[in-house]
Amino acid sequence: MIRYSLLCAQGHQFDSWFQSADAFDGLAARGLLSCAQCGSGAVKKALMAPRVTTAEAAGHPPAPPAPEGAGPGALSQPANKTEEMLRAMRDYLDRHSTYVGGRFAAEARAMHLQETEARLIHGEAAPDEARALLEDGIAIMPLPFVAPDKAN
Repeated sequence: MIRYSLLCAQGHQFDSWFQSADAFDGLAARGLLSCAQCGSGAVKKALMAPRVTTAEAAGHPPAPPAPEGAGPGALSQPANKTEEMLRAMRDYLDRHSTYVGGRFAAEARAMHLQETEARLIHGEAAPDEARALLEDGIAIMPLPFVAPDKAN
């Protein structure tokens, strides 16, 4: 695995892991990379320094902990406004929507055809299923996060 610092055309910088340098190059060549903040497809490697630990540095005692309030916050807290908004969206869905998993396309179509009562749902659909729903005038949208059972 290799971690790259990435930069989008809007100036957002973020990190991502790749199986190999060739894997990154293949995804970039096919246009399958996007910014984690704005969704821009114009993503390139950012300038980064390699992380090298010398034997001398490894023998040094660890640095004292940063004082209270210094540095980044706890991982359980949003790091920026985008993370805060995504968390609010996730919380809203958890409270007001039913997770239907892989039955999403069938459930959405049944509601559209008034075969079942309309309600707020979310789940997964294959690209061809999502395309068919849109072509049939069924309003759907992708969510910017993975299903709870598929997250770490």
